[in-house]
Amino acid sequence: MALTREEIERLLGPIDNQLAAEIAATDATAADLAKALAWLQSDEALVNDGDHLPTGKVAELIGILETADDEEGYSAPIQSADDWA
Repeated sequence: MALTREEIERLLGPIDNQLAAEIAATDATAADLAKALAWLQSDEALVNDGDHLPTGKVAELIGILETADDEEGYSAPIQSADDWA
């Protein structure tokens, strides 16, 4: 089941309709989105901890969030993804 706008904004804060729709269209879970945020905030630390590079929905979400950051100046909030997984 796709993430709701409320679930997405709980992790990302306020976002525009287009970004919410792109994220929901991935059919990712809240845990997937939290993992994507963790990678965006600290990819080196996760690699050093032995985590594998993201694939699947997590990688897709990272791409969406990076594009939003590049094009619209959106920046994911700094918070602990563990709180939302």
